[in-house]
Amino acid sequence: MSASLATRRLLAAVLAAGALVGAAAVPAAAHDDDRRGHRGPHSSIVIGDVQNDSHGRDNRALNREWIEVKNTGRHSVDLSGFTLTDRDGNRYRFNHLRLDGRSSVRVHTGHGRDTHHDLYQNRRHQIWDERDTATLRDDRGRVVDTESWGGRSHHGHHENHRR
Repeated sequence: MSASLATRRLLAAVLAAGALVGAAAVPAAAHDDDRRGHRGPHSSIVIGDVQNDSHGRDNRALNREWIEVKNTGRHSVDLSGFTLTDRDGNRYRFNHLRLDGRSSVRVHTGHGRDTHHDLYQNRRHQIWDERDTATLRDDRGRVVDTESWGGRSHHGHHENHRR
């Protein structure tokens, strides 16, 4: 009887120690997720509509060419340091912009006055070609979203791009 009692006590001690270790691991895992990332808040940021390949070289035509960046979440996200690039390596860097929840901003190619809904790259030449890819990266250079257009087939072009 004492051997059985000793075994039960040992088993109870092992189970209790396991429960303590498991309880201690839960907050640590949650903390790691918070520390890892910016990823939580940035997962709501996506590339929305694209208006590309506007005809003409004047500023009006350049401003008809834009990429929309959307915040699909409820909370605002600071886009400072985010970048938007094309396939040729042209890059636009977001400065001091907090995008409200469930809102969007259009990044125009030409010149204009930045607002909460429209930003301007101040370029003199078209950026977004008939066939191109827009890549949005966060302030640490991680890919947030990509959008491709004008290829032979649009089927599955998001498959390997969203992270």
